[in-house]
Amino acid sequence: MTEPQDPQGLHWSRRDLLRLGLLAGPAALLASCGWNGGPLEPRLRAFSKVNDWVGEKVLLSSSHLAPDLPHSERTPEGSFPSYSLVKPWPQIPEPWALAVGGLVRRPARLTVEAIQALPRITYTVRHHCVEGWTAVATWTGVPVSSVLALVEPLPEARYLRFDTFDRGYMNGWDLESGMHPQTILAYGFNDRPLEPRHGAPLRLYSPVKLGYKLTKYLTGITLTRERPGGYWEDKGYPWFGGV
Repeated sequence: MTEPQDPQGLHWSRRDLLRLGLLAGPAALLASCGWNGGPLEPRLRAFSKVNDWVGEKVLLSSSHLAPDLPHSERTPEGSFPSYSLVKPWPQIPEPWALAVGGLVRRPARLTVEAIQALPRITYTVRHHCVEGWTAVATWTGVPVSSVLALVEPLPEARYLRFDTFDRGYMNGWDLESGMHPQTILAYGFNDRPLEPRHGAPLRLYSPVKLGYKLTKYLTGITLTRERPGGYWEDKGYPWFGGV
């Protein structure tokens, strides 16, 4: 297997990648604890950029799939953590629809019923949080690739911006990650409709991304030429956030 090479021509061994994972982690953990900078900030942000490069070039290929686990491994629902900026949970706006637009030929507004009418997939996978915990649940939804096929992205579209009604929370993905076969717009959790604490009526989900990339309470997907930022990404979290 050929070792990955970064844009500056440096080669990285598997041992190097493991060390980078250990070094990049503190940047995200410090950010999640409200860290405001200091003498280590430039170095930690540099590690975050390397982590982004590793995620883009090594982790997030279409052949990198999370295993589908048996239902017996599900985390008890009361022990599956939930998070939102609005407390206790954001209220679903009425009427709700998902706006999909930007660099597309056929912009669309999709109701929950229209989304649920599309071919669905279900998997039971492990959820990974940047703070170090994991949990297992079953998610049901429509592949993002199926929604993008409806709107027909233009050739210059390279990124996806995900917006929400959770006090303006948003983040961005690269288009390739959005087209990954396990990237879905989820409307079901553990064989039931998604609940507010898990992002109802619709949330982004992928088992090969960290939890802060899995945007809840979706209101819009915008295809862009420029790379969007993100609520946590703008605070120093790795942009790709791959597992």
